[in-house]
Amino acid sequence: MKAPEIESKLPNMIGSGTKIVGDLHTNGDIRIDGNIDGNVNSKGKVVIGNNGYVKGEIICTNAEISGSLDGKVTATELLSLKASSKFNGEIKSGKLSIEPGAIFTGTCSMGANLNVSVPIKDEKK
Repeated sequence: MKAPEIESKLPNMIGSGTKIVGDLHTNGDIRIDGNIDGNVNSKGKVVIGNNGYVKGEIICTNAEISGSLDGKVTATELLSLKASSKFNGEIKSGKLSIEPGAIFTGTCSMGANLNVSVPIKDEKK
């Protein structure tokens, strides 16, 4: 009998005051309230909280940014930049929502015709 997948039900959280240097890979959702210097790869939703900061590339299905991001986002469905967000970099997304007050500097490509996928590395060591 196969064990049920609990990973998809529980979100991953990077708390305030935590700094991670390196890449993150998850099949579930992730919320970032700390600092990440590296890439984030998720089959679910990536949320950067008000105090969260990511320097690197995010590849995901959906993303909601309230904090700061320096890098690149590829969201196959929806990217939402909240009023408190500060984003410097490149966006590739199926749909884009930008609230008044959000700061975005960079380039954007969007639409249903974007040929992006969310790869998850299956590393077995």
